[in-house]
Amino acid sequence: MTRHPWVVGNRWDELDGVEPDALPRVSVIVAHYDQPSELARTLHALAAQDYPRELLEIVVADDGSPGVVAVPEGVIVARQDDLGFRLAAVRNLGVRSSSGDVLCFLDADTAPEPGYVRALTRLPALLPEALTVGRRRHADFSGIRPDAPVIDAASGRELPEPAWLAEEYARSRNLRDADDRSYRFVIGAVMACSRRLFDETGGFDESFTTYGGEDWEWAHRLWQAGAVLAHVPDAVAWHDGPEWSERDGSGLERANAQTLRLTTSIPVAGSAPRGLWSDAPDLVVRLTGAHTPAALFIAVDSLLAAFPRARVVLHAGATAPADDPRIVVGSGLADGAGLDARVVWEIERPIVVLDASWITECVAGLGAGDVGTVALRAADGSALGVLRSRRAVRRADRWGTAEGFEVARLEAPGIRLLRADPRVEAWVGGWGGPDQFG
Repeated sequence: MTRHPWVVGNRWDELDGVEPDALPRVSVIVAHYDQPSELARTLHALAAQDYPRELLEIVVADDGSPGVVAVPEGVIVARQDDLGFRLAAVRNLGVRSSSGDVLCFLDADTAPEPGYVRALTRLPALLPEALTVGRRRHADFSGIRPDAPVIDAASGRELPEPAWLAEEYARSRNLRDADDRSYRFVIGAVMACSRRLFDETGGFDESFTTYGGEDWEWAHRLWQAGAVLAHVPDAVAWHDGPEWSERDGSGLERANAQTLRLTTSIPVAGSAPRGLWSDAPDLVVRLTGAHTPAALFIAVDSLLAAFPRARVVLHAGATAPADDPRIVVGSGLADGAGLDARVVWEIERPIVVLDASWITECVAGLGAGDVGTVALRAADGSALGVLRSRRAVRRADRWGTAEGFEVARLEAPGIRLLRADPRVEAWVGGWGGPDQFG
């Protein structure tokens, strides 16, 4: 049976029990700043991995620690100047200094169990689009020598795991049922991906220069590029100390700063501002062709009433029906005036959205499950355009086939084609039935 380098949607569980034909070379990137004892424990734990040593490369990515960074022979040290907290930049530096086909990220204070690398890198070795996250457990290692086997060191010293994270992994079947907000469950200290996916999506955003958020922004960017998210509970690494919310300096001010930073980077419901203007639209509607002013007005007005944060792109020769920054007269770019949205709706004839409940729900969930494209039709069978998720488009571009997502053909209740002479008065006044428009 031929096995493709992709799965439909997020169905990574179809590969349960499947092992790579050949193990890849893995580079473990250990982010570090001035934690010599914690780093020593993590490097000892990496030396005890059950992964073939000749296929395992260890890179300590140091964020400007004072003095010498002591590592065993064969471990690469990549250092950058101390210009403040630059975790995103130092992880990128570690990747540039590595050579593996699969990248495995750890923090210096997070020591892996012996089977960690093998378990966490299995899916990225099978699926170049896979982004896996392990299980970060917590223990108090104070007074325990760094070369003690990590499972022995943690025994009897376990600290509570974050309940919200465990509950989400259980609810989502270890992220099998991931959605646009599942980036929140990808923990930077315990994750892995292919080098191909990392390079294609551009690495971590180095404008993040305070604690937190750089891993979530990166995970969301990979998801929107068609990545497959999976939690691997058998890949266990032990963090020395309590979870983030229990640490000093992790109060409301710090949490708010992280959330505010991400509102500008992740324009999806539940993460983006609820009313403020966003430069990154969630939906772009492209309406092609020349149409009457009345039909164009009602079509655009009804679309923006249903999707206030959308952009409507008209063809280059069109006249915008209003002076509204959400209306873009096309620049000729194939991607819709350069706008990169989570969903694009391509329409050839003007429509009117009379009841938005169904279509807003459809757009909200597109690309999160198995369906990446929806061809819409009216009750009479007439075409109402095609919705395409960015995840489906990016995956199709990557593999040269649309088989990575399903295509659905659905009737869209509450939407009708507009005739050339709809009654504008009936639309703006809110009176009259569908016969006034279609």
